[in-house]
Amino acid sequence: MKARETQGQQINSSIDPRDWSWLFWPAVPLYPYGRRRTIRQEVVKDTIWTFDQLQGILNVVVPIRMTVVKLDGGGLLVYAPVAPTKECLRLVNELVAEHGEVKYIILPTISGLEHKVFVGPFARRFPNSQVFVAPNQWSFPLNLPLSWLGFPSKRTQVLPLDCTKAPFGDQFNYAILGPINLGLGPFAEVAFFHKRSRTLLVTDSVVSVPDEPPAIVQLDPSPLLFHAKDSALDVVNDSEESRRKGWQRVSLFAFYFRPSALEVMPIGQTLRDAFKAPDRSRKGYFGLFPFKWKVDWKRSFDALRGGGRLFVAPILQTLILNRSPRETLEWAELVASWNFQRIIPCHFDAPIEANPRQFRQAFAFLEKKFSVGDYVRGNENQPLPEEDFELLRRLEESLIKLSITPPANEKI
Repeated sequence: MKARETQGQQINSSIDPRDWSWLFWPAVPLYPYGRRRTIRQEVVKDTIWTFDQLQGILNVVVPIRMTVVKLDGGGLLVYAPVAPTKECLRLVNELVAEHGEVKYIILPTISGLEHKVFVGPFARRFPNSQVFVAPNQWSFPLNLPLSWLGFPSKRTQVLPLDCTKAPFGDQFNYAILGPINLGLGPFAEVAFFHKRSRTLLVTDSVVSVPDEPPAIVQLDPSPLLFHAKDSALDVVNDSEESRRKGWQRVSLFAFYFRPSALEVMPIGQTLRDAFKAPDRSRKGYFGLFPFKWKVDWKRSFDALRGGGRLFVAPILQTLILNRSPRETLEWAELVASWNFQRIIPCHFDAPIEANPRQFRQAFAFLEKKFSVGDYVRGNENQPLPEEDFELLRRLEESLIKLSITPPANEKI
């Protein structure tokens, strides 16, 4: 209910579309390009707020999220900034007026351009802030200094390995995962634990998928309605049912690229259907609908969602964390030693009411004992369906053969 109320407030408060403008979108040309809406939600009263925007490729769109935490004694800490549009800055400055200036800005990843690209522009809007970045930063295709990416050089520093040495170390614990060698460059993530509110902040390591489309996705439902179609010739009415159906299919695309419930159509049939499509506008991608969903596609989504359980995204399972299972499990054990009661990831659902045991369980895929038969029955304890990993497994094999990425290490 909170998200729906916040959505309504955002629609009423943002009258001028120029408030949504993001001029630097060509640096990372992801949907919705130069027009980004923002939804703010209060998670913990007068303490934690999330700022959701939208990001994706073509019509596969998901939330990208910044979290703002009020510091003891006043001031704000920002975890993983989003695009500092006029609308976003207005919503942040409303908190600044009430709770104090932005003191610290955290970049909790090293390779994710979808997070890194916003930090410099955001930090320049708050000239009294200090920027802390995860160690071992790099960029692709050129490994440029952070100052060349817009980071204020005199105010940017690397997070100390010992969190007690950070100026906010009395209020937060943090744990650094990585760097994990992936060939082209390493992967890393920093989880932050706000002690007073018992809230864990993560970037990509764990997620939970909501059954209903998030509020930020519903501000422009056209991507949802596109994926609610069963063929290029369908006309889909805008309804809660259509939006839900589209969101669930978008989620399958986002995690698996090509889930087992999807059939790719022959190119000739795709083109013939495109000419007959009733909606050939740009958002309909000129009538192109090159796939077909199997009748039982929702079983794949239900298995992915698992009743709302925490899990590690398939691409991290297949291409990243399995390169360093021991280090990842040690990191997960450390994070699970903190007494949190909710988790806020940078993508998909948030906040997630979850405990340390559930967080640790999400990484069981890295253990040799991990199989359906080894766990009690229940959605949160079941592995994701192996058949949905087919494309990712093929991609992994190709990358290893080309010596682009190292092979996975043995499970622990």
